[in-house]
Amino acid sequence: MFNVHFTAVSSNRKTGKIPVSTTDAATCPPSCPLRGGGCYAKSGPLAMHWKKVSTGERVVPFGEFIRFIGNLPQGQLWRHNQAGDLAGKGNAIDGRLLGKLVSANKGKRGFTYTHKPLTPENATLIEYANREGFTVNLSANNLRHADKLAEHGIAPVCTIVPDAKTKRTPAGRKVKICPAQTSDNVTCETCGLCQKVNRNFVIGFVTHGTGKRKAQAIAERGTK
Repeated sequence: MFNVHFTAVSSNRKTGKIPVSTTDAATCPPSCPLRGGGCYAKSGPLAMHWKKVSTGERVVPFGEFIRFIGNLPQGQLWRHNQAGDLAGKGNAIDGRLLGKLVSANKGKRGFTYTHKPLTPENATLIEYANREGFTVNLSANNLRHADKLAEHGIAPVCTIVPDAKTKRTPAGRKVKICPAQTSDNVTCETCGLCQKVNRNFVIGFVTHGTGKRKAQAIAERGTK
């Protein structure tokens, strides 16, 4: 089993005052290139919180977490995993646990991101979650990778980008920079774009945090 924590009202300025969860670092897939450096969640106050969740110092039982989600008001926007990935060993997604989360989210507006590879099994589970109202964004390593993921047509796509001037992927897909990164007046709470499953653009996140240099190098690989 993995560790999870639930925060009823986030104090993160970028997120806004919505419920958020954090899952331990063991859920992050070995395939994610940011594990070796560059992950935004490994810096600042979030890094300290994530470490406590990962070590079991700050957790809630999974059943209690599911009850928290089930008891959220109808239509409530919430973010799963401000750090961490979908539950599952290694690169795999645990379908049973994802199913419980999807069921608890019925009538709510939950969203998350996954860096887990699109194996046939993972792809089926991600498509199921999105179809049932729990938005799972595919996290790309760079713009070229975003094109590759988008070709599957099963889920919305996000990616890290070299800078805020990025407008298109190499294949011509529109890129919209995260509004919370370009305006101090926008948060996840007021935006909600990452929860929209049928959007026709890729969301770009400008690299940031203490690992920005490593993330920047990964992002730039997709522009050459």
